[in-house]
Amino acid sequence: MGGFFGAVKRCDALSDVYFGTDYHSHLGTVSAGLASYENGKGINREIHSISNSPFRTKFADAFDTMKGTSFIGCINDSEPQPLTIKSKFGVYAICFIGVINNIKELADEYIENSGFITSMSYGKINSAEIIALLINHKSTFAEGIEYAQEKIDGTASIMVLKDDGHIIVARDKVGRLPVLIGKNDDGFCVSFESFACQKVGYDEYYSLGSGEIVELSCDKMTILKKRQEKMKICSFLWSYYGFPTSTYEGVNVEVMRCKNGENMAEMEKKNGTLPQVDCVAGVPDSGTPHAIGYANASHLPFARPFIKYTPTWPRSFTPINQAERNRVAKMKQIPVNELIKDKNLLFVDDSIVRGTQIRETIDFLYESGAAKVHMRSACPPIMYGCKFLNFSRSTSDNDLITRATILELEGEEGFKHIDEYSDANTERGKNMRKKICEKLHIESLEFQSIDELVKSIGIDKCKLCTYCWDGKE
Repeated sequence: MGGFFGAVKRCDALSDVYFGTDYHSHLGTVSAGLASYENGKGINREIHSISNSPFRTKFADAFDTMKGTSFIGCINDSEPQPLTIKSKFGVYAICFIGVINNIKELADEYIENSGFITSMSYGKINSAEIIALLINHKSTFAEGIEYAQEKIDGTASIMVLKDDGHIIVARDKVGRLPVLIGKNDDGFCVSFESFACQKVGYDEYYSLGSGEIVELSCDKMTILKKRQEKMKICSFLWSYYGFPTSTYEGVNVEVMRCKNGENMAEMEKKNGTLPQVDCVAGVPDSGTPHAIGYANASHLPFARPFIKYTPTWPRSFTPINQAERNRVAKMKQIPVNELIKDKNLLFVDDSIVRGTQIRETIDFLYESGAAKVHMRSACPPIMYGCKFLNFSRSTSDNDLITRATILELEGEEGFKHIDEYSDANTERGKNMRKKICEKLHIESLEFQSIDELVKSIGIDKCKLCTYCWDGKE
């Protein structure tokens, strides 16, 4: 997915943006970049791959090579950013978060009318360049950004560093991703994650609404385009993507996850499906708070039967090769044998997508001597690949373990009954869960329901994006 951080100050802004951007490292593992504005010199930029080294390591030399009163930084899972652009608006740097599904169509349209576009390796097109080309169709940045967001099929929160040192930032048109403005005595910052503002010394000042565009100088914030009422913020931010200390739309991630686990356990108690186990555990890291809530509500002991070794291993989804990702994930899992051998365990994970990594974890638990393993997913069955943020690497919806299982049970006819398969109380729903249990070699499986997830978040469902679970946009 990706994240960004920017700052415009009366003094040098590098340190704030260096650490602020680094606090978004959990949102991307491919590329990162910084761009600066220095009075009298203009825009400077530095980009590095972060596939095998953390942001701080790759950008440590920025303190020797970059300076300025305005900086923007980004981390992403896609193409290099920020780009520097020279246009009728002057020279500026631009980065964005999201995904452009119709990038080929937009590029073809531009090429037909204007000639050519810069191509990256293997003919790929940089999404930020497409956004810049769309912005150039209009007479102001605000009009251009609005035009770009309307043309884009997907999601685009955009940040621009101008050659006067001002920063323009726009939240995507339906607010699927958060954008927060922070303020201190020296100026303003822009952040995806709220805690990043606080940690580098800013107070929360303003949260952008859907489609809202603002311009920041060190002295003031100016609204260039007012917010829209419609909002569809991504529910998966709370379930998985968001950092535990962050708050979106007034709801803290860690608090929501604990509450979500509590609600799961309460429903199981009500339905009589609460298993007898020796302990409840979370699949680390994001499954842990869901598991704590589940343990608290079920009055079953919480434990950590295995620990992830993170000091030297890269994150498990960093390698491009799936087999290597699985190997790294397994190498990071260090068992506490006394808590596994001959024990009946219930694990709560943030989600079950393709089932590949969770299968590796379950095999690891049995190899370590577990008697029985029960699984719970803290979100509903994922039935549709995300087309707004691309959180899943799946190339087809049928890569999803739920879809693959439905195909085995009923063929494509089953896709006409997705709602029934999602519901644990229907015959189809029970059959899907039973079949997945057989695939994963687990005793029982249950998923959180959409209604209970929405209840845990505490925001009206009409303001939440639940597409990956129910296919509703």
